[in-house]
Amino acid sequence: MSIGEAIKFLESPIDVAVALRLVIATLFGSLIGWERVVKRHSAGIKTFALVSLGSAIATSLNIFLAMEPGLSADVSRIPAGVVSGIGFLGAGTILVTGRKQIKGLTTAATLWVTACMGMAIGGGYLIIGITCFCLVMISNVVLLNLSKVVEEYSKYVSLYIEVEKNGGVKMLNKWIADQGITLSSMTKSKEKTLQPSHAALIVDLDFDTKTSHKELIRKLNTLDYVGYVEEI
Repeated sequence: MSIGEAIKFLESPIDVAVALRLVIATLFGSLIGWERVVKRHSAGIKTFALVSLGSAIATSLNIFLAMEPGLSADVSRIPAGVVSGIGFLGAGTILVTGRKQIKGLTTAATLWVTACMGMAIGGGYLIIGITCFCLVMISNVVLLNLSKVVEEYSKYVSLYIEVEKNGGVKMLNKWIADQGITLSSMTKSKEKTLQPSHAALIVDLDFDTKTSHKELIRKLNTLDYVGYVEEI
């Protein structure tokens, strides 16, 4: 059997072909989940595998019902419900921390796309489903590294800084001005500090030229009145 014949068989409505598509959807979902687990995100292998499988079987069932004689099933109704349901599931992975960090957006988006991939595979749109899987992996692995490089030398940076309560804020302001950096905003955070004698700040900085954020954090950590620095 040639590759073309194999793909044509897998895209057919035959029960065996549908079962194989469900296996493929589950496998692809688990691989996407594995990438999330490696990076220690909340949703993992089981979650993504089940989302992909559920989306695939829901779409396959919808098509099966639409093909049944005497039934006037809407082929878009179940997939539309899947998309809405995944939206609620993805929203549960998004968190806003006390440092005004938004976490879980990539995981939520990946869950949504994985559901779409499962629907494509379950509906027999195999080539598109496989293409979607490859693009998800490229986005989460290759583009993530590229994004880190771009963000590292961005002219804008937000920092969470813990400084001494007695004069720390004033000295930090002076140090920022001496470095030729523009202070866009500075707000007090309610985050519990590592040291009781320190105050927590959220600081937004604007550079005139591209500057390494890691180098900036290294310099801040050498200051006596600074207890902790983290980019947010």
